[in-house]
Amino acid sequence: MKRFPLFVTLDQLPVLVVGGGEIAERKIKLILKANANIHVLAKEFSQPVDDLIKIYKLKKIKSELKLSNLSKSYSLIIAATNSKRTNKDLYRYAQKHHILINVVDEPTLCTCTFGSIVERGDLVVAISSGGNAPVFARQLREKIESILPQSTKFLIEFSGSMREKVANTFKQFNRRRVLWETFYEHLSTYKNLDFNQQKSFFKKLLNQHKKLQTGEVFLVGAGPGDPELLTIRALHLLQKADICIYDNLVSKEILELVRRDAHMIYAGKLRDNHTIEQNEINKLLIKYAKKGLRVLRLKGGDPFIFGRGGEEISELMSQKIKFQVVPGITSASGVSAYAGIPLTHRDFSQSCIFITGHEKDGDLKVNWERLNAQNQTIVIYMGLHSLAKITTNLISVGMAKNMPIAVVQEGTTQNQKVLVSTLSRVVKKVADEKIKSPAILIIGNVVKLRKKIKWFN
Repeated sequence: MKRFPLFVTLDQLPVLVVGGGEIAERKIKLILKANANIHVLAKEFSQPVDDLIKIYKLKKIKSELKLSNLSKSYSLIIAATNSKRTNKDLYRYAQKHHILINVVDEPTLCTCTFGSIVERGDLVVAISSGGNAPVFARQLREKIESILPQSTKFLIEFSGSMREKVANTFKQFNRRRVLWETFYEHLSTYKNLDFNQQKSFFKKLLNQHKKLQTGEVFLVGAGPGDPELLTIRALHLLQKADICIYDNLVSKEILELVRRDAHMIYAGKLRDNHTIEQNEINKLLIKYAKKGLRVLRLKGGDPFIFGRGGEEISELMSQKIKFQVVPGITSASGVSAYAGIPLTHRDFSQSCIFITGHEKDGDLKVNWERLNAQNQTIVIYMGLHSLAKITTNLISVGMAKNMPIAVVQEGTTQNQKVLVSTLSRVVKKVADEKIKSPAILIIGNVVKLRKKIKWFN
């Protein structure tokens, strides 16, 4: 983030606009909305700028720019000139005296920029591309303009009128936030709002929330890695969380989608390094939910496939804590799809089995003979570190040494890497290619199809 988004109060603060042409006119009109005390400095003024100065009684300074004559009390300087030398001089002056400066169409000389703005009363949406793509920012603004009718400002005014009452009713911040979120979610569309009806609904909602238990746990599957594979419901709950307890397999891109001010707790689950043991995670879920908070338990893949979701739900039910489960695309199906390997195929595989390669007490609790079946695909989660044991055991129960196997590292992401080999050769090849976790193993004749139908990367 090159530029931090910050809304600034300019009410009656001195702002200097240098320039008297069309660019200055646009900036003056914008700053007037903030009720700033505007000074306009230029040698010549266009008629529209002169009219603005007269109508709004702005301070007019008709002269050449002399930095030594400028006041150091300006809160903001806007350079709206075509002179590169003048713009650079103003930038250096503003930097020296710690004044915010905007140089039109020269992002490198700006300490602040003006985004494309959508305004509905006190609701202001500003979009910035850091000066790199202003046309794209304007197109986004147009889309938002079409979503928010002018009547939205009345909704904002009503919300403002009720804030004190809500604050007096609920002392806990998160309870107030839950109320407001529920209210706004009720407004499925902002168009054609019946405000009398909404006021009545809000009062009923306020009474309901006085008795409502707000603590809740969301068990959410984050999918195999690509944030675009999240379900709509998952994305919705990511934005509601007060606390987020997440695993190692959740990608950074998905964590970026969690509500900004949510408290983040890393639960680990790296090999031989469980940052927080499962019983401690259960206790945290219960502890925060009982405080009335909404707790997001974010897991890679799906909560019910090697995600210990069942264990966590059992604990929550024993404590009578509200919860909901949001399935995710499990890594087996997501990763195999992006690797171009169908898990079933009528010519090669009529069944598929998921197993974990995680060792417990130094041993893999697997029925190896059952795995050696005709026309079956085997998907092994967390199997990379046990690869040598897995291949040895499968060969020992009669599986062909040349049985195809794929090892997919960081599947569905831009870092995806797919290694295809055979049972007898894969261990060496993985070492040579330096494949790392997280990785999924896919074993079976379906792996042969990758040559023909691989599509990602």
